[in-house]
Amino acid sequence: MSEKPTSVNANKTKRELTITWNDGHTSVYPFDLLRAACPCASCRGGHANMRSEPDPGVFQLKMAESPSTRLENVVITGSYALTLVWEDGHDYGIYNWHYLRALCPCEEDRAKYGAK
Repeated sequence: MSEKPTSVNANKTKRELTITWNDGHTSVYPFDLLRAACPCASCRGGHANMRSEPDPGVFQLKMAESPSTRLENVVITGSYALTLVWEDGHDYGIYNWHYLRALCPCEEDRAKYGAK
């Protein structure tokens, strides 16, 4: 897969991250989904639970608005990922392009890129 973003925009008022991909698709991620799906070992419960795609259960989780779901900063990590910095100081998750595309809330991308 050759998914790569052409633009990334964090809207703190709407509490969502928008990524436009090189195939023209636009993904809109609520901040609480991004935090619930944090790919770091701590949030996943250890290295043994880390996967290339997000756990499908994250799409049903709802997190209350709090410092843990308020995005403070988005940092480009190399040419392959984003690191999201949250107001509570959490910044361990590296969201690579494939993981983000599999995390897209739309049914089409979830079927195409998500966990099988």
